[in-house]
Amino acid sequence: MKTAILTDSTAYIPRDIRQASQIHMVPLNVIFGYESYQEEVDITTEDFYDMVKENQELPKTSQPSLGLMTEKLEELARDYDAVVAIHLSSGISGTYEGMIAAGNMVEDINVHVFDSEISCLMQGFYALEAAELASNGGTPEQIINRLQEMRSSMHAYFMADDLSHLHRGGRLNGAQAFVGSLLQVKPVLHFVDTKIVPFEKIRTRKKALKRILTLFEEDINREGTFQASVIHANRPQEAQQIKQAIEEQFDHVEVTISYFGPVIGTHLGEGAMGIGWYKKS
Repeated sequence: MKTAILTDSTAYIPRDIRQASQIHMVPLNVIFGYESYQEEVDITTEDFYDMVKENQELPKTSQPSLGLMTEKLEELARDYDAVVAIHLSSGISGTYEGMIAAGNMVEDINVHVFDSEISCLMQGFYALEAAELASNGGTPEQIINRLQEMRSSMHAYFMADDLSHLHRGGRLNGAQAFVGSLLQVKPVLHFVDTKIVPFEKIRTRKKALKRILTLFEEDINREGTFQASVIHANRPQEAQQIKQAIEEQFDHVEVTISYFGPVIGTHLGEGAMGIGWYKKS
């Protein structure tokens, strides 16, 4: 059985790596006024943050259309017997449910949909692992089993400079924990049961980043090898400094730098920063 690996644009896997790993992608959309752009296709992350500064109104986002998803599956059906589709958390987007619906509409390919329960390059790590297994002849069932195994050690903590984007877009759950000070804090956030919830209330950006690093260090300070990513919203120099600090302290962690692209950046806002990781072996 020949199995394709499909993800969506919020995995933020660079195009050259997607192509080299034979990972297929459906884009989500970011909408400025009446103009809709497919992220990672029509708009770059750099252009997005420039446009946000130029526009007074915040952009909106939308999941891929059902037509686009069925079209992608029909295209894959010409060369593959099955597809493992890995999507951003079902608690913040309807993309996962949309792909299930699309899979039920396309008869010529076996569709297995996996809810990453997270997003950004952590979602991308699932897709990259799946692609490696598929290239070595792994069945969809074997791939899904490995992804579920990865989930047990997958962690990500992040902070937003301005919580109003998340709050307004309805993507922040548990906001009652910050009644009266929602917009004045820099809480550490994480995913729980597919949704973004506050982990800990912190007053300053510096302390929030320090707390995220502490959480990271506590978890990876054990045997094994780990894959990690420092993820930023238009703060490349700060991300590079964090990456360097991790590399200097831990030689059993492989660290990359990634980004909050247009769709996730719409909800987190410029200046957001996070660290995600999982245990490789």
